[in-house]
Amino acid sequence: MAALSFYVGVIGNFISVLMFLAPVYTFARIVKNRSTEEFTSLPYVCTFLNSFLWTYYGIIKPGAYLVSTVNGFGVLSEIVYISLFLTYATANKRANTVIWISILDVGFPAAAILVTWLALKGDTRISAIGFLGAGLNIIMYASPLAAMKTVVTTKSVEYMPFWLSFFFFLNGGVWLFYAWLEQDYFLGVPNGMGFLLGAVQLVLYWIYKKPAKKEDKSLSSALLVEEGSEHEPITSSACTA
Repeated sequence: MAALSFYVGVIGNFISVLMFLAPVYTFARIVKNRSTEEFTSLPYVCTFLNSFLWTYYGIIKPGAYLVSTVNGFGVLSEIVYISLFLTYATANKRANTVIWISILDVGFPAAAILVTWLALKGDTRISAIGFLGAGLNIIMYASPLAAMKTVVTTKSVEYMPFWLSFFFFLNGGVWLFYAWLEQDYFLGVPNGMGFLLGAVQLVLYWIYKKPAKKEDKSLSSALLVEEGSEHEPITSSACTA
């Protein structure tokens, strides 16, 4: 069982790395367009906090190095994403992001570390960080709910990246299995919810992907017709009418 949980943990690490790298395409678009458009920074702010606390959890819990290593990578990844978001965001979005960072990524982790080190010891400290990590893991998985609302409202999946949703789903499933093997409920509960929320995002993507494509194609066809009519002689247009 120990060997199986190790291999599942390694697979989970690999999938988590892919999940952390999933927003690369989104940020390549942001850098290219020099604008964050309708994207929101909250998923990256929440993921930073989540990764930070799980790194801390993996460090203080014996034998949980697989948890700390991959989440350490997550911390570094989110720093890059948040920095790029701040660079290309509008003044209003930048101000909101700074507020979220100050509360969630600076104030909360500092308070968590101080309280757990000064007031708690041993297994109690590990359990406290586990509870915090589990709660924040749920927030991280639920943070794309705003994007899901946008998908339903606009009937377009443009601002809900497929790969991020896919790896949320896959990551939640693998770590749920790992948590079951290790009997670690702090990992199991949030990743089980992440698995379900990821599935919902994929269903939404499947529902609204095709209409978005058809709409784009219709728009492109309309533009081509309009452009062609501008270059046709008036007599030709009259004949086709």
